[in-house]
Amino acid sequence: MNLHRLTGLAAAASLMASAAWAAPMPGPIHQKYNWRHVTITAGGFIPGIEFSPCKPGLMYCRTDMGGLYRWSATKSRWIPLTDWVGQKDWTYLGGESIAPDPVDPHRVYAAVGMYTGPNMPDGAILRSNNEGRTWKITPMPFRMGGNNDGRSIGERLDIDPYDPSVLYFGSRLNGLWRSHDYGAHWSQVRSFPVNGAQPGGAGIGFVVFGGGGVPELNHPSNSIYVGVSQVGRGLYHSANGGKTWQRIAGQPEDLLPQHASLASNGELYVTFANGIGPNGVTGGAVWKYDTVNGTWTDITPVKPGVGGNSQFGYAGLSVDPRNPNLLVVSTLDRWNPGDDIFRSTNGGKTWSSMRQHATMDAAITPYLKWGNPEPSFGWWTGCVAMNPFNPNEVLYGTGATIWGTTEAQRAGTQKPIKFTVWAAGIEETAVICLLSPPQGAHLFSGLGDIGGFKHNNFNRSPQHGMCSNPIFNNTTGIDVAWKKPSILVRVGTGKQGQNGAISVDGGTKWKPFATQPPNTRGGGSVAITANGSAILWSSYGSPPWLSFNRGASWTACSGLPAGAEPVADRLDASVLYALDRRTGDVYISRNSGRSFTPVGSVSAQNDKLVASFASAGHLWAASRSGGLFHSTDYGRTFVRIRAVNSAISVACGHHAPGLVNPAIFIVGTVDGVDGVFRSDNEGKTWVRVSDKAHRYGNCGEALAADPRVYGRVYLGTNGRGIPFGEIAK
Repeated sequence: MNLHRLTGLAAAASLMASAAWAAPMPGPIHQKYNWRHVTITAGGFIPGIEFSPCKPGLMYCRTDMGGLYRWSATKSRWIPLTDWVGQKDWTYLGGESIAPDPVDPHRVYAAVGMYTGPNMPDGAILRSNNEGRTWKITPMPFRMGGNNDGRSIGERLDIDPYDPSVLYFGSRLNGLWRSHDYGAHWSQVRSFPVNGAQPGGAGIGFVVFGGGGVPELNHPSNSIYVGVSQVGRGLYHSANGGKTWQRIAGQPEDLLPQHASLASNGELYVTFANGIGPNGVTGGAVWKYDTVNGTWTDITPVKPGVGGNSQFGYAGLSVDPRNPNLLVVSTLDRWNPGDDIFRSTNGGKTWSSMRQHATMDAAITPYLKWGNPEPSFGWWTGCVAMNPFNPNEVLYGTGATIWGTTEAQRAGTQKPIKFTVWAAGIEETAVICLLSPPQGAHLFSGLGDIGGFKHNNFNRSPQHGMCSNPIFNNTTGIDVAWKKPSILVRVGTGKQGQNGAISVDGGTKWKPFATQPPNTRGGGSVAITANGSAILWSSYGSPPWLSFNRGASWTACSGLPAGAEPVADRLDASVLYALDRRTGDVYISRNSGRSFTPVGSVSAQNDKLVASFASAGHLWAASRSGGLFHSTDYGRTFVRIRAVNSAISVACGHHAPGLVNPAIFIVGTVDGVDGVFRSDNEGKTWVRVSDKAHRYGNCGEALAADPRVYGRVYLGTNGRGIPFGEIAK
């Protein structure tokens, strides 16, 4: 283990200007950790589910910001396939498309990249010959949008069943692309008529091979269908292997295609909507195209806006490969009476609702009830998949989970169809904040979209979360009165204008603040003094406000800039701190928040300020640009921890055996190596506790260490839930 000495000056600004760097030292050693997840189960949008057409029990799913998964039939759970993605390649956790090989069950491909914005990195094609256990990467010369609008359109990536070395990919901004060597190299199909970004569209949404090849000779398909996700563009066809293309006549002109599937009898089924989704869709239809005689037939199950239905579209589509007349489709953005799956056994002449007699079993994810007696059928139903080896098994993705049934044949019989949550193993929440208190539950989470939870049992999705009284969409701040840990506070963006709450029983029951500060829009951060007497809430866009009566009334505190983030001293109940992240300035109050004065400064682009629970006045500050800083005098001076090049976040955990000072964890870079690190001696030496298989993309914005369990650290990710690590025994 290498020794890294603390170095610094009394004032951070002076330190930053004058500190001299010694010669680079060897990177930190690695300590073996066991990593697993705090179980929430799903919690985010599932835009794509794909069964293997050649191996029973094998299927894959893609998430919009949490990576890729493979279903394990033996374990009845999903296995994550992209946890190796690190900070530099974080956009690879955006699943733009996924395609299992139609001939070789071991091969699978994926297109990855999260956003198409101008400052985003380019995407990549991942290819695997062992069901995603390991991947080879082909960087692509354009951006992808796994978390952009239109992400449930697809699949953009497809493999020619007549020559599996040939793949096509429809990009959002750069036209149609083709590979002739199993995805290793790609070139643009210049003959395709749409080669750039289309206003209001999502580029090329799907590719479907239509046949005409000779598999014994590895002769690729002559017939290829391509869908352009823009009204007025739509479906194109090539009859000569992509040499020339024609727009198909007779298709709906006021809608854009979402999904397509070619049945074994040569009929092409297509779902349409008037927007790319998953929001803002107000029209849609289902049509089938006879590829032999070139005629279209409208087979829409229920017309949007008719018979009390709201306006909506159609998206998901799956056809039985052995029975061309058996298919299922999903609605999209049908908010009244709710999204549905429609099933037809006669090629779309008649349809049966699967929602009408559905029973929804959310036992493994109670939060899906949202305080209601039963969970809903779901929303944002952008994909549906029928098992090609058992058409009675149907799965569909929603904005929060995967539902599945093995009783699809009951549709139209008036018998109940049981749906269960089919998402075990998927952890897709975006974590905003984490808290590990000194007693009671070991962890509280603040999440995007689904509020957050009190985690009593890491192996089960919580029975009761913080998503009631009031319901929060996003929990942006949570804190505990360290010396009276039965008292907790949380803030976020709630419903009916209730954006803050307090608990006095360790987070089991919550009560909304009776009032909110003037002009408060919710969100922000919160701190509560060590004895629970004062709450300081810094809401978005407004100066911090103070309450001495548990939120019954609020008064402005003096001396703080708008947006300053409050932090409570864990032992001194009269002391509160605040950090201005724009400047790195630290403020202190010694009168429980009534007034603040500037006390010290760390650096610009500061991310986190944390108070140690071991000694009053001890602070740790994490900075992306400056590294890690430590103060032992209530923030007057900060010492820079020399070995730390960059720190996204910092947390204090239980001390090592025989020591007194808490273990310090960071997500950042130490001696040029990035990862998750622990120091047992206040930053003198470090060990890396993450490894190449457990990197979790863009992680560390939220971080907590357990004050009661030495070595345990909780990692907040942006789409991969809450991994936690413990020292391997």
